[in-house]
Amino acid sequence: MKTSWNSSERFDRAAAEWDENPRRTALAGGVAQAILETVNPDSSMQAMEFGCGTGLLTLALAAHVGKLTAIDTSPEMLAILQKKIDTLGISSVETRCMDLVQQSGTITKLENLDLIFSSMTLHHIADTRALLERLSEFLRTGGIVAIADLDLEDGFFHDDAAEEVHPGFERSRLQSILENAGFGKIDFKTAYEVHKTNRSGILKTYPIFLVTAVKL
Repeated sequence: MKTSWNSSERFDRAAAEWDENPRRTALAGGVAQAILETVNPDSSMQAMEFGCGTGLLTLALAAHVGKLTAIDTSPEMLAILQKKIDTLGISSVETRCMDLVQQSGTITKLENLDLIFSSMTLHHIADTRALLERLSEFLRTGGIVAIADLDLEDGFFHDDAAEEVHPGFERSRLQSILENAGFGKIDFKTAYEVHKTNRSGILKTYPIFLVTAVKL
């Protein structure tokens, strides 16, 4: 079963300049605000972020939870995040380099979590169902997932036509996958809108949804 598109090397190459794109920083801010308003996290929560990258969303939410494990498959992205953590003296965030789906079995400190969140990562995972089922394993009953990603788009959002990604998600389809993975109380909202000239040269608006769901 193909569960990921192994793009860690591409992200390694992009890591050094990742934060220089103002569209990315604005998107992280918008998603963070949507999560704060929707989930209302607090210091009692044990949380995990998958696909954390250089930590734009990580650092926006770290102060609002108790402990946070930030996971990515790119060592270079994580190195940048770790440098930020060290510079800021943050003790509540731990970074880990791993593929959640490919690494099966129990992963220490990633059990009975209260919250799992991500931004713009799900469309990079080949097998959406396998990932969501895996996330359910890490959550306690009543735990929450909060995932921000692209609504179904025209296929031109990404600048590299050869990049292996989903062209966003149809909300009703993703809701069905979440339900089959053991989640309920599923709610979608538009968290942000990206305005960009796509690779076909057309200026378009791409909505970013935030879906929250509770492990039953």
